Amino acid sequence: MRPDNAAISAAPGAHAHRGRASRTRRSRLLPSATAAGIAATLAAALLALGAGGRIAPRPASAAQTQAPALPVAVWVHARDRGAPVAQRFLGLSFEVSSLPQIAEYAQRGDLVTLLRSLGPGILRFGGASADSRVAWTDQMTPRPAWASSVLDPADLRRLRTLAQESGWRVMLTLGLAHYEPRAAAREAAAAKAALGPWLAAIEVGNEPDAYGLHHFRTLPWTYQQYATELNTYRSAIASAAPGIPLAGPDVSGSRIFEHWATSEAAGEHPALLTGHHYPLGCEESPAATIPRLLSTETRRLENESLARFITVSRASGLGVRLDETGSVSCGGRPGISNTFASALWAVDYIARAMAAGAAGINLEGNPANCRGYSPLCAPTPAQLAAGALKVQPVWYALLLTKTLLGDRPLRTSVSSPKRADVAATALQAPYGGLRVVLVNDDAPGTGTAAVSLHVGGAGRPASVLVLSAPALAARSGVELGGTAVSPAGSWSGPHGRTPAAMSDGAVSVSVPAASAVLVTVAPARAPHPGTASTQS
Repeated sequence: MRPDNAAISAAPGAHAHRGRASRTRRSRLLPSATAAGIAATLAAALLALGAGGRIAPRPASAAQTQAPALPVAVWVHARDRGAPVAQRFLGLSFEVSSLPQIAEYAQRGDLVTLLRSLGPGILRFGGASADSRVAWTDQMTPRPAWASSVLDPADLRRLRTLAQESGWRVMLTLGLAHYEPRAAAREAAAAKAALGPWLAAIEVGNEPDAYGLHHFRTLPWTYQQYATELNTYRSAIASAAPGIPLAGPDVSGSRIFEHWATSEAAGEHPALLTGHHYPLGCEESPAATIPRLLSTETRRLENESLARFITVSRASGLGVRLDETGSVSCGGRPGISNTFASALWAVDYIARAMAAGAAGINLEGNPANCRGYSPLCAPTPAQLAAGALKVQPVWYALLLTKTLLGDRPLRTSVSSPKRADVAATALQAPYGGLRVVLVNDDAPGTGTAAVSLHVGGAGRPASVLVLSAPALAARSGVELGGTAVSPAGSWSGPHGRTPAAMSDGAVSVSVPAASAVLVTVAPARAPHPGTASTQS
């Protein structure tokens, strides 16, 4: 797991996570004038697809505790509609080394309840351990000397129980770094037999673009060399277990994705394209901070990164899933990844990925690490063994955005004369109403955003659901609609959403600094054909 090289890092694949045999230094990538021009074009295309607008942040004032309201205008352009958001858009990603323990949670603990609270999704098992530490073993496949742990058929049968109980499908990564195509084919056949319809896809190798840098292969390590090895794996898997969907290339970021995924789409024809995204790096310079995570510069780079992913996806006709993502790579950063700031980042990024046309997103986690980026974790070894997982702040981003599944993204635009840092993403519900996600990344004390949400029509009832916490650095006290997730993992939602006033086709919404809001607007009583806004 590493930062998206489109956003922060230098050489593609310069990282996996802590614990690998080697680490490579990276410098921040600053695009050249030519690259900047291309990036600007891509970002403009992304905005046209509906990713929404962002406004540069208002400078913070440490002395200001109750700043005046900051006016913000948001227009929803209902003529520009994207494809519906996939029902299994949301997902979680874990290390393959965690699979046996997580599979055990089918019979105990809170995981099933937690997963059900989000609706159907995708559980992805991959990470560096898929290549470096975990091997497959069965009656025909002895444990290799290099493996520190193994998977076996019993683990996959228990995983099927978890999938059945939760309604979540599974994406499984097979190791490629230790070149063992016969063992991989046996593992794929066992996964197909054990998981059946709950097996969504198989990936071959985790961040294979980084193998040369991590001494799994001799440099130079090229896509052509990878493709040769991949073809051998694909043939062995097709012979042992025909019909399994394959996903890839599961690379470390959007810049390498442009080349590797384009080549793979043309030659290998995977069922789904996959890649990773981490906005902040794992090295100490530049430092990972909450202001940097929520900065407009990070969001600008993320928009360019999303544009790269989507451009390849649309050109190939294949969906792209960001199957591993989090705030800070290398396991996350205490005081950032496990705070409310990461929840705000995730709400905004998930909504923008939906609007851009991605097929899905998986937030990376580690149930044994409550100090990192995990949406779910166990505070003590005893709780980990029992499956008594608690939600981290970023879990609430999944709860908020699950409401948008099945909706169609709409283009939005934002303006603010006093430069409030507000992002907006709008979608149209199947019943014709609107849902708009508003995220105010301004620091507490810099003022509430007074949003005029221009949706058109008259007399349209609207309501507001607020995601809030005591502070950006808060690790607890997070609430969605004034309600927290229960100790058992369920979230019943508020008894009633806060109504919002509407006048002259605009809904008035107050979005406090350091909060996110989901606005739901009922269908217009007499909609004009083709539009639901005052601006097209």
